[in-house]
Amino acid sequence: MLILQSNREIVTRRTANICAFLAGMLLLLACSSSKELTDGYMLQTVKVRSVSKDIDASSLSGYVRQRPQTKWFVVKKSVPYNPLLTDRSVSDLKTAMQNMGYMNAEVDVDTVVKGRKLTLTYLLKPNNLFFIRKFDYDIQDDSIASFFKDHPDVLRLKEGMVFSVNELDEERRLITRSLNNDGYYRFHKDFIKYTADTLHGSNLVDITMHLLPYHDEENDTTLPHKRYIVRDVEFINGDDSVINLRRSVLEENTMIKENSYYCADDLERTYSNFGRLSAVKYTNINFTELPDSNMLDCGIQISTNKRNTVSFQPEGTNTAGDLGAALTLTYVNRNLFRGAETFSMQFRGAYEAITGLEGYKNHDYKEYNMEAKLSFPRFVLPFVSSEFRRRSRATSELLVSYNMQNRPEFHRRLLNASWRYLWTNGRNDTSYRFDLLDLNFIHMPWISETFKSDYLDNVSNRNAILRYNYEDLFVMKMGFSIAISKANNAIKVNVETAGNLLDGVSNLLKTEKNDHGQHTIFNIAYAQYIKGDFDFSHVERFNSDNELAFHVGFGMAYPYGNSVILPFEKRYFSGGANSVRGWTVRGLGPGTYSRNEGAIDFIDQTGDMKLDLNLEYRTHLFWKLHGAAFIDAGNIWTLRRYDAQPGGQFQLDKFYKQLAVAYGIGLRLNFGYFILRFDMGMKAVNPAYQTSREHWPIIHPRLKRDSAIHFAVGLPF
Repeated sequence: MLILQSNREIVTRRTANICAFLAGMLLLLACSSSKELTDGYMLQTVKVRSVSKDIDASSLSGYVRQRPQTKWFVVKKSVPYNPLLTDRSVSDLKTAMQNMGYMNAEVDVDTVVKGRKLTLTYLLKPNNLFFIRKFDYDIQDDSIASFFKDHPDVLRLKEGMVFSVNELDEERRLITRSLNNDGYYRFHKDFIKYTADTLHGSNLVDITMHLLPYHDEENDTTLPHKRYIVRDVEFINGDDSVINLRRSVLEENTMIKENSYYCADDLERTYSNFGRLSAVKYTNINFTELPDSNMLDCGIQISTNKRNTVSFQPEGTNTAGDLGAALTLTYVNRNLFRGAETFSMQFRGAYEAITGLEGYKNHDYKEYNMEAKLSFPRFVLPFVSSEFRRRSRATSELLVSYNMQNRPEFHRRLLNASWRYLWTNGRNDTSYRFDLLDLNFIHMPWISETFKSDYLDNVSNRNAILRYNYEDLFVMKMGFSIAISKANNAIKVNVETAGNLLDGVSNLLKTEKNDHGQHTIFNIAYAQYIKGDFDFSHVERFNSDNELAFHVGFGMAYPYGNSVILPFEKRYFSGGANSVRGWTVRGLGPGTYSRNEGAIDFIDQTGDMKLDLNLEYRTHLFWKLHGAAFIDAGNIWTLRRYDAQPGGQFQLDKFYKQLAVAYGIGLRLNFGYFILRFDMGMKAVNPAYQTSREHWPIIHPRLKRDSAIHFAVGLPF
């Protein structure tokens, strides 16, 4: 009979001595080659392989206790070989396979010596997989036995399943969690044990799960497990002062309810709810048992943050040799209406001295930005019940901003107002955002005569995209996005649309159109378009130091109705630190469009459609320093044909020939809470070429022409 208490406590009474002897002999045989190698050898390479396709050797490589140190990508630094660590690695690998159901698993060790350098290979031999023939339950508590009858889905293990110690331990965890959520405050997984009988000469196992009664150590007696009820919930200030939050807010974020059975999930949700309130510094929740009863009193200790803060952030800029400076002043109130509402105001001023711009009177750039944001830590919606608000992890945001840009070429004003909702699911692996209303008014109060003459009114140099983006414009949009992050995968989807409501009203009222055939509101044309974005990334982790990341990003926006051109802020660009890194920001595309070195050429290097493909190998070097090697591909295209962007229109039979490809290396300083990134990319395939040498820079590289250097914060994807 086998008594299973934890992942490694597997002892067979009937065959204990024999199994111990055989296991010891196998271990000695498996490690015999390593035992002969003592001091003086340097470990150069470690490999883990399996003789069976059923075992993924790479997934068990983490059990190897000694490896060469990673120095640079795949280059290793040898370390002194330690045979004791090899023995422990063999033991851990065997245990891991046994926990997966391969009870007779073996591990062989093969060594290859060249001079004083040693190559070590662990060969995994899982042998036969064991299965559960019969599964019985021994529930020594009538109330819990009744609970299982009412909740049969809690018991997952069935006859015919693989005999896996990991699955047995997971069953203990899930049962414990279910009982903790049903009032059994004192129950823990040590009350669940297993006994197993192996059938001689077979790979079948009979298992019995024993659920033990509560043991009163003081009186050395066994009792039924108590099912506890929460009697009182009291809020306590952690700083010996009055809690500066409304009672309704405290109750709304407390999932623990009076006169209800204790629930572990409600306890965690309460911690999580208070943890996301900016007004709360920390939360501590304690339960006190009432003597001789099944009642609990709950004390929730709340400590609040400083209510008001002011911060300054100076900046220095250098744009192509033009020096500038900026200063940001931010005020934050974390508890505006005593409901943990966050109110912030930000003022930013920037100045840049512009040189070498002929034909313009004022050679400098000034920008002023004012922003006010009010964030509610709940859904602010009419006709929504308080219970729904209490169980929703949501934020409602109101944002108003005004931006003034004074350039030598033009003056630009942008007024924005928006109302949005953000929330997550119960597991916090999926987040949602709904922009109920987002208004943008773009006003061009002044454009220099030189700029008009050179770019807007000159027939030979007229650019429809440029003209559209230097006219007054009104944008009224709605949008919805979802982000899912599970294990090593992340997916983001965003959809937004603008102008439909305004267009419907305009058509209903039959309003007049301007000279360009557009409906207007307050004599200003409004934008109409639909836009969708999809982003997927996957990280394949080989071990704690090495991983391979894959990313694909696709976006498309289509102007229609009242618009034939997308607003500049909604157009796509390619190149830069998070795209095809062999090109600078807005330096690639659309299609085969070849850049003109004009002052406003960034307008032409935008599109209605974007594709990014990235592959990046990441490795830890030393300390906080990490390295990366990457390959990027992608481009942008327009959906319509524009004279100012020859070769930029998307064509199904040509687009794959227009994919730009880059390669490069990077360094990252990873401090945990933020990452500083330095990447150097090189062009490999350039779709915008005049000669074959420009088309294939991977064969004919020129450092100055084909390289781009990027500094950024955070990983590229």
